Amino acid sequence: MTSLASTIAADLRPIRHSSIPAKLGCALALAALADWLFYGHRIGLSLTLFAIATICLSMLFNYAALDRRRTMIGAAILVAGLMPAIEELNPLSFLILVTALAIALLFATNPETTGLAERARALRNFFLFGPFRVFVEALQVFNMSAFTRGIALWLLPMALGTVFVALFAAANPVIEQWVSLLNPNVIFEYVSIARVLFWTMMVALVWPFIHLRWRRRKLVMTEVADASVPPPLPPAVSAEFLGPSTILRSLILFNLLFAAQSVLDGLYLWGHVVLPADMTYAAYAHRGAYPLIATALLAAAFVLVAMRPGGPAEKSAVIRPLVYLWVAQNVLLVASSILRLDLYVDIYMLTYWRIAAFVWMGLVALGLILIVARIVLNRSNRWLVGTNLIALTIVLYSCALMNFDAFIADYNVAHSREVSGKGQSIDEYYLWLLGPQALPAIAKVLPFRSDAKFVNLVGWRDLLIERQRQDMAWRAWGFRSWRLQRRLDAEATSRSGSQPAG
Repeated sequence: MTSLASTIAADLRPIRHSSIPAKLGCALALAALADWLFYGHRIGLSLTLFAIATICLSMLFNYAALDRRRTMIGAAILVAGLMPAIEELNPLSFLILVTALAIALLFATNPETTGLAERARALRNFFLFGPFRVFVEALQVFNMSAFTRGIALWLLPMALGTVFVALFAAANPVIEQWVSLLNPNVIFEYVSIARVLFWTMMVALVWPFIHLRWRRRKLVMTEVADASVPPPLPPAVSAEFLGPSTILRSLILFNLLFAAQSVLDGLYLWGHVVLPADMTYAAYAHRGAYPLIATALLAAAFVLVAMRPGGPAEKSAVIRPLVYLWVAQNVLLVASSILRLDLYVDIYMLTYWRIAAFVWMGLVALGLILIVARIVLNRSNRWLVGTNLIALTIVLYSCALMNFDAFIADYNVAHSREVSGKGQSIDEYYLWLLGPQALPAIAKVLPFRSDAKFVNLVGWRDLLIERQRQDMAWRAWGFRSWRLQRRLDAEATSRSGSQPAG
């Protein structure tokens, strides 16, 4: 036999655990607003502004509980409570304002309290117990299954994001300055115990307004004989380390980080905006080409792993545009690296390593574009590797036919201080290291040398002429050396023909 028992039970409206983090963030935002309005300042109109901000956010987070007719009554009560504080803030107007806030909220969101005693009891609980609820309810953020899932979803984005920030700091002195501000010693200079206590107090005071929990009484009918079956627990969520959720968070974070770097390069490197007072364009432009290329390579590796063929992220309509945007930012990053290296070469001359860096950067940019092509054309990673190998083979084969020795020597001589009037002086030893192919360039710079330096350069030239003579032996013969010898012979004939007959 089933018997029914009626009980009067105090009931708290259920808490949606998923809303706690957002509400806690809102409470912190209000605490920050209070810090800006109140801390170290005289309070007047600022209290009215803070009250309006608090009630607006309270309405936003408790919109589902609003009753339209009663909300109008609450709004009238709130306006009436604000007027004395606007007129002049004193203890009485402060008391009226706080009371009006609570009563307006009670009318708008708790239609079940009708009697005066119930309303007084609700307000008593609101003021006495409400501020202390934050310390208990905030712990609900750390629901273990949700907390573990959150860590899994954000572990990879935060780890790689930290690596990208470190690389950007190595490449960009402006970002390096920003990162230096994260030094705990610098932070503690602006944080005091009094301020921490102020923030804690403000979060506790605004929490009852943001996370409303009116105590109500209702009739509960229970069946004594029937055992209540508890609802099934939600299954533990096992987040994929490289699932769509993780990839989406990563791409959003990475796009924001790369956008910051791109904007800074656009302002200072391309737009020539005035840098901070303690920084020069040389310091900004002449560092970071290699860290930025490392960043692009790491980004390419992430895209290849995340957008693996047949993976869940590859067909996502949200993830694909973010991937395209990120690859485009990486290509822009490579272009900035090339510009940085070009500016560096303008000042510090050309070397084999710097030419290799130009070639390598071009290959990285091409590889990024091919990654997008693989995704768009729905090709396999095998196709991508094969295409990159073909491009690498073509580039290496072309480089094998290039006379880089002569090119470097001609460039360095043409941009030297002796010939152009600016830049670095000729590095005689490096010209000698380039070998006989540097002889035509040395001939160009000799007329610009003073007597003291002329002897040294002539000595290096004579050594290279002797090496060229040895290279013309049939065992060491090469077509490039043969062409050089013909050029040298033609120049010697031209010089002898231009001299007047004795």
